[in-house]
Amino acid sequence: MKLNSMRLLESRKIPYVAKTYDESGEFHSATDAAQLIGASVQAVYKTLVVLREPPKSGKPILVMVASHQEVDLKALAKSLGEKKLRMATQREAESLTGLQVGGISALVLLHRGFEICIDQPARALDQIHISAGQRGVDLQLAAKDLIEITRARIVRATAEPENAAK
Repeated sequence: MKLNSMRLLESRKIPYVAKTYDESGEFHSATDAAQLIGASVQAVYKTLVVLREPPKSGKPILVMVASHQEVDLKALAKSLGEKKLRMATQREAESLTGLQVGGISALVLLHRGFEICIDQPARALDQIHISAGQRGVDLQLAAKDLIEITRARIVRATAEPENAAK
């Protein structure tokens, strides 16, 4: 099965490895997905939909963060120069993207009017895992290729680690 995300990568000659990890289609968290594909939680990135408040103030944001992290809306707003952001509900995310939560992929939504962002730690990764655009299908590719093809803006989207130097 070829997904649009795979066709895009192939058309740009970007190497990737596709892994199917959930034939049943049952929802798993991104950390479960990391375990199922045998990757570290730091290398598996989930794609979340974030909305500006008020909603008319700009396009929705796709933000990619490591599977074990939660988006820090204040940090993300500051990084983007926004006053207020909020997480989209599952219904809003699915309605805006046309994809199921758990299968949202920036690669499928490149020309759909989203601002695409990725959390800073991704820059340090050699390989990154993201959804292929369908629940239970993962793509592994070079982090630099993902950032380049999506033109993702590098942001601070998660809280500083507790032990980070102040």
